Amino acid sequence: MLHYIESIFTHLSTWGLPVIMLIVGIVEFSFGLYEQRWTRNERVLDIICFVVPKVVVRPFVAYVGLLLLPKFLPGAKGAFAWVPFWWGFAIIAVADDLTQYWYHRLHHQVPWLWRFHRTHHSAPYMGMAMASRQNIIYTIFFSQIYLTTTLVYLGLGYPVLFVTGVKSLITTAAHSSIKWDKPFYTVMWLKPIGWVMERLISTPATHHAHHADTSDDGVGYYKGNFGNMFFIWDIIFRTGIITRQYPSGYGIKHYKEEEWYSQFLWPIFKSKREGSELSLHGPMVGDSAEAAK
Repeated sequence: MLHYIESIFTHLSTWGLPVIMLIVGIVEFSFGLYEQRWTRNERVLDIICFVVPKVVVRPFVAYVGLLLLPKFLPGAKGAFAWVPFWWGFAIIAVADDLTQYWYHRLHHQVPWLWRFHRTHHSAPYMGMAMASRQNIIYTIFFSQIYLTTTLVYLGLGYPVLFVTGVKSLITTAAHSSIKWDKPFYTVMWLKPIGWVMERLISTPATHHAHHADTSDDGVGYYKGNFGNMFFIWDIIFRTGIITRQYPSGYGIKHYKEEEWYSQFLWPIFKSKREGSELSLHGPMVGDSAEAAK
């Protein structure tokens, strides 16, 4: 058993994470943690958003990038191979997650960008199934894909793969409907660890707040808690809230259960739902639930 667990974490960046997600997904589904909200439309959307980036987008970007980089940077291949692993890990982790923090934050604060990120927040549930749930345009312009390809070319492939694996594990765990962080707030000897953990990385309590359907209860905070792997960016830039509680509802109040293809491929394909942000000439609502009233 220990051998299999070690193998999963060794191959976290390839097949390891999907195996972990499958196991967690079975646990979530078995305990009914989706509360019958995982309809056929939601299932199709979650699965396609998980598969397409990993099977199509990322391999394509990596292939094209490794073809073009030698032409634009002919003498740079392996230029940073001398950098020690842990230095490479630290630099890449900070650079990658900080750029994603701002990319994510801008998609909440700039109304015309919101519709490209709306798909991730439309789910009326939390669970590992929707950790990758994003519009294809949001995914294509996601900096991590290009940064990873470039850094591999520059000789930092191993640290990059390690960062990618750890980050995927943390973000998946933060989206999970399993409140695994709760003991760190209730068990006395774990509380000091919990205090550091909730300020350093994203946890279900802090990230679930970001996916709440309201901020009126003092728990939900979709206007902040933007951190992906590291929550510390929200501490530094004063966009974070820590309550150690979990929202009573998730999603967006004005969700019209748009077709999976319109959520995944907007604006290439529009929704047929009247009044939807994703429909032809649809309103620009923004991420505020109150704006739809």
